[in-house]
Amino acid sequence: MALGWKLHGDGKTMGPDDVVAPDERLSWGRTVGLGAQHVVAMFGATFVFPLVMGLNPQLAIMMSGIATICFLLIVQGKVPSYLGTSASFVGAVVAIRAQEGATSATVTGAILVAGLVLTLVGVAIHFAGSAVLHKVLPPVVTGAVVMLIGFNLAPVVANIYWPQDQWVALLVMTFTIVCAVAFKGFVSRIAVFLALIFGYVISWVFDKVFGQITSYDAAAGEVTTHFRTNFDNLASQPWFGLPPSTTMGPDGKEIVGIHAPSFSIAAILLVLPAVIALVAENTGHVKAVAEMTKTDLDPSMGRAIAADGVGTMIASSVGGSPTTTYAENIGVMAATRVYSTAAYYVAAAVAIIFGLSPKFGALVASVPGGVLGGITVVLYGMIGLLGAKIWKENGVDFGNPINLVPVAAGIVIGIGNVSLVFSDSFSLGGIALGTIVAVGAFHLARALAPAELRDRADAAGGTMISLGRREGDYGDADGIDDLYQDTPGGPDRRH
Repeated sequence: MALGWKLHGDGKTMGPDDVVAPDERLSWGRTVGLGAQHVVAMFGATFVFPLVMGLNPQLAIMMSGIATICFLLIVQGKVPSYLGTSASFVGAVVAIRAQEGATSATVTGAILVAGLVLTLVGVAIHFAGSAVLHKVLPPVVTGAVVMLIGFNLAPVVANIYWPQDQWVALLVMTFTIVCAVAFKGFVSRIAVFLALIFGYVISWVFDKVFGQITSYDAAAGEVTTHFRTNFDNLASQPWFGLPPSTTMGPDGKEIVGIHAPSFSIAAILLVLPAVIALVAENTGHVKAVAEMTKTDLDPSMGRAIAADGVGTMIASSVGGSPTTTYAENIGVMAATRVYSTAAYYVAAAVAIIFGLSPKFGALVASVPGGVLGGITVVLYGMIGLLGAKIWKENGVDFGNPINLVPVAAGIVIGIGNVSLVFSDSFSLGGIALGTIVAVGAFHLARALAPAELRDRADAAGGTMISLGRREGDYGDADGIDDLYQDTPGGPDRRH
């Protein structure tokens, strides 16, 4: 059931082996506290990614709360998850904005269509079962698409964010790495959020000690001499109010806010590969929750994927960011052993309240470029390496040319932004072309290959996306960082 929770025990105490099920809750005071933890866990990435996509972070936070409530209702409260901003669309959005005449409406229109496609995929999986999905998108292909989406973003870091303030970027990057690996549990899960705070402080200190910096200013769109931190707009904003509507600034540039999407075939083709990444991501997260709750959630797999698509459609219909289920919040559940969906409703309500504060929106929009440089150099690389993680956990055999040759071509095309020009007004390139090559050429290679190569590929890589985790060992509950988890049945390793 989506609403209505049984009280777990006395609602106050939990034994060492107690688990709070999705349809249970602790006392409302403790549930509110757990909901606040979920807000902190999703917070950093949920408003960083709208910033790097040129969308409104205040609107993104508010719509993430609304999308989460819709998700929980669609899955009937069986899959506790938070829908934060998806990173899978960042590369495509950067490519869209590079096109002449592209606006934020073009971006959100393409994202809305991707959400519709994801919804339809979820509906199909619900009725046909997941076997069809894994036959069309085996782990070798899914890993390749996720990898090229992440690594395609490297030039964005190198050419836009890092040069704005290289020393702040270097310090923030180092802090993010240290915070993520030197601490266990909840602190490591919110490394991005803590890095944002650290970056703000360092930027303010550098302003006081070293004065202004001459570098590219994203607000001005050119190289200027300016302070790293600028809170001029913060004081003038009210505490409460809807996110602003999209307007044009005095310099003729778009100030993005609430807006209606517009649709472009070229832009839509650029974002569709992200659907593959979202299917893989949602599948993995549902399997992780199933392992932790010791519940068979395969019947809810299609609902969860469709619900993410619906969340993306709702958010983008008013100019918000695309959504996805968040591993950060799954990690919080693993650490607390509280899987109550009541905590997620609380987190969603808090996010909506934040989204109704223009002062909060102005604060987020003032994040210095050097801070984003330090964070994105880590985040974009992590997105790419998730593709390698999928390969490893599914035992993909790259000694087999069926796996090696077509995927190699697709990855280089995607990362290198190779283009296929059809006319002056239409071309395919980068992520879109790389995905088409990776998927299409793989199935072509498989169809042409001799039977022994096909059998070897099936035996090595299988057809199911595996998480490489045993029951209960997602996140930090087992005391072992996910980065060092071995394949199922193998020994755990720590460095």
